[in-house]
Amino acid sequence: MSMLEQIENKVVGAFDQLGIKFTPSSQRLRDLIRQIRSARTAAEERAVINKECALIRDSFRAEDNTWRCRNVAKLLYIYMLGYPAHFGQLECLKLIASSRYTDKRIGYLGAMLLLDEKQDVHLLVTQSLKNDLLNNNQYIAGLALCTLGSILSSEMSRDLAVDVEKLIKNSNPYLKKKAILCAIRIIRKVPELMEIYVPSVRNLLSEKNHGVLLGAIGLITEMCIRSPDILSHFRKLVPNLVRILKNLILSGYSPDHDVSGISDPFLQVRIIRLLRVLGKNDLESSESMNDILAQVCTNTETTKNAGNSILHETVLTIMDIKSEPALRVLAVNILGRFLLNQDKNIRYVALNTLLKVIHADISSIQRHRGTIVECLKDPDVSIKRRAMELCFALINKSNIVEMTDELIQFLQTCEPEFKADCSSNMFISMEKYAPNKKWHVDQMIRILKSAGNNSRDDIVSSFIILISNTPELHFYTMYQLVQMIRDDVTQQPLVQVASWCLGEYGEQFLSNDYEGEKINEEEIANILIKVLNYNAGLISTRQYAINALIKLTTRFPVLTDHVQTIMSIYGCNMNLDLQQRAVEYHTVLKKFDNLREGLFEQMQPFELKQNYNIEEEDDVYEAKTEEDKIQEQERLKQEAAKTLIDIFGEDSSEPITTQTKSTNNDILGIFDAPLTAPVKPAQNNNLIDSFFDSVPSSSAPTVSNLPKNDLLDIFAGPSVKSTSPKPTSGFDDLLGLDGLGTTQNQNKPIVSSNSDVLGMFSTQNGHANLNGNQSQSMVIYEKNELKLTIEPTANGKGSNQAQHFVQLKAENQSFSNVIRDFLFSAAAPKTMQLQLSQPDKTNLPPLDSLSQTIAIANPNKEPLKLMVKLSYLLNDRPIQESNFVVNIPFFN
Repeated sequence: MSMLEQIENKVVGAFDQLGIKFTPSSQRLRDLIRQIRSARTAAEERAVINKECALIRDSFRAEDNTWRCRNVAKLLYIYMLGYPAHFGQLECLKLIASSRYTDKRIGYLGAMLLLDEKQDVHLLVTQSLKNDLLNNNQYIAGLALCTLGSILSSEMSRDLAVDVEKLIKNSNPYLKKKAILCAIRIIRKVPELMEIYVPSVRNLLSEKNHGVLLGAIGLITEMCIRSPDILSHFRKLVPNLVRILKNLILSGYSPDHDVSGISDPFLQVRIIRLLRVLGKNDLESSESMNDILAQVCTNTETTKNAGNSILHETVLTIMDIKSEPALRVLAVNILGRFLLNQDKNIRYVALNTLLKVIHADISSIQRHRGTIVECLKDPDVSIKRRAMELCFALINKSNIVEMTDELIQFLQTCEPEFKADCSSNMFISMEKYAPNKKWHVDQMIRILKSAGNNSRDDIVSSFIILISNTPELHFYTMYQLVQMIRDDVTQQPLVQVASWCLGEYGEQFLSNDYEGEKINEEEIANILIKVLNYNAGLISTRQYAINALIKLTTRFPVLTDHVQTIMSIYGCNMNLDLQQRAVEYHTVLKKFDNLREGLFEQMQPFELKQNYNIEEEDDVYEAKTEEDKIQEQERLKQEAAKTLIDIFGEDSSEPITTQTKSTNNDILGIFDAPLTAPVKPAQNNNLIDSFFDSVPSSSAPTVSNLPKNDLLDIFAGPSVKSTSPKPTSGFDDLLGLDGLGTTQNQNKPIVSSNSDVLGMFSTQNGHANLNGNQSQSMVIYEKNELKLTIEPTANGKGSNQAQHFVQLKAENQSFSNVIRDFLFSAAAPKTMQLQLSQPDKTNLPPLDSLSQTIAIANPNKEPLKLMVKLSYLLNDRPIQESNFVVNIPFFN
């Protein structure tokens, strides 16, 4: 214990004996900082902070005004270290109410750190802010403006917006620029208040102070982004902005605003950005700014980052407005020079900007394709990522061969995190622009070999679909694949495709005359057995191999005994799926040999997936700026609200056809065979009568309508439903074959569960009825990589049998694209009540999903139908589906 502490303890003890409470002076902030930094362990630091917090609390309880400012300052430091300091909120308000500037400064600093709009305490500071905004001391008014901009809420914005507007008209530049920045925050919080600031903003453009001018242009930009009417109003100011920008470019040296020989680059960038907002989709405004933009491009130095930032903003403006073609070429050439810069940041900015503006002039960007391809070799991963994305955007029919060779070379040497995206995008590009099928197949094999185990499952399934639809290349493809996997089965995607080909077309090795090493049936079986025995192989790869072996028994009867032995071995496999497949296949070989030929016949070609319009060779997405996104969101919200207000009072177009997916044609369940079920359009002119006064009718499928190539559900066809059910056990009919030859009561098909590979263990009791609530789901929308399904929730029907709950699930099926600003709206007939819960998220990353609950009150027990409106952003493109009708059959 130090000498000072000993003396302090003796003094405290003496005062206690006299019955007088002694309050020692508060420790200074610098002493607390020194004490905390000297702590050797985290526990010692916590002990110091807890002791100091206890002393601060005692001082607050004692209403000690002497050390309140010092204690709040220490508390703020403790808060910045991550410790709780909520008990100091009211003390901050007391300091704000003080007349001393030093107290107000610490009080406002504490309010900005400890308060936000979620804290009810922040409303108590409104009156103090109002008083200080009118204070004659500019520094006190400035503190109030800073605090207001930091913690303002909607209520506070409405109360103080007029006071801020008065300060904008103040002659003091110090207060004026702070008031302008505060007005920007108010507009972002409460957009409808922007009308207050429109009259006073026009005069700000004549200010000589660059700080005020910078804030004024930011305020105008914010208002133009959020209001089309105000945007039209401020388009009249384009000549004024052009004049200001020209003066900045031509002005001489100004030591107050010079940055690397350029006069106030910050103001120039803000003006050019505002010109972009004002000139977008407006020919007259664009023509008036073409000359000044060309002058900026030619007169700005590129040796310093200040000049490069101005050129970058100028390029974005040129490509976004209705500029002249020659000016667009000049802008792209500037970005081309950026690509040759030694600075990695500038190269990255150039690639990113080219990706944004590629929609505007792709032909000019194609001239720099060689430089862009060279960026694929850059050691910086961020530059490689942007260069790869830009390369895919540049691919078309004329350069697909050259670009594919470059990208495959990149795929062979790039990091593993690039391989999945690169291989998937390459397949999409080749599917769109491939010159012929043989070239397409060859390149797909090269891609799978180069990407190795980093390829996604969609590449495998897409390649199999391609092979199945090119019968003239079946043997060629299979031969190439077999030669690759005979001695190397480590590349699992390649092995999966090869296994599928052997199972479907393996007999062609014996029937085709070809040059090269001959392969007999035993060698084919040995290749598949080698795949099964590879310990590091994936379960999905073994599924492909075991399916291929069982199918080969119909082509090569000599292999039947050998395959049966393998199935008996895998009947004890630890993996449930492989075990079930092996047991069911072994049963087919042993007891139902007469069915084997039909069960394992060659599959029909899969339906090709068309995810895009092949005729659109230069179909690239249009990158949206931040202001575009805000305007698009506001427009979509307004349209959605307008539609739902009067959604049943307008005529509607024909309802869209709904689609259901079936995986019956795929032995692994990885391909889609869509079956369309068109909804009959209403004949009545009244939309309400046609959709809600009629009961939908549906016919159950018959045996002839069921898929014939169902290898996963071969025994799950229509079954007999007796009027007097007999008790069954799990061992009475292990394979579910009692009703195999019957045809009675075929109007109720049984749906096989996914866990039963061959459908042999299915019984009717284990499946959902079409009128029940057991594991039902219905696809109501599948387009643009977004899939919407609805299903009854666990709540089912309410206790009064009139309240229904439906779960909406939205799935992003893309592997790389993000779906943003998802908005699902619905309306029900007037006889029903509809309530939509908030979705758990509005942005969907790749392969992610969200859910939303729909509660429907149907007291009249009418057929459930909804009118749906859907909007979202895909690759920053707004997509909207309006007024399509969804039938909900679960509760009818």
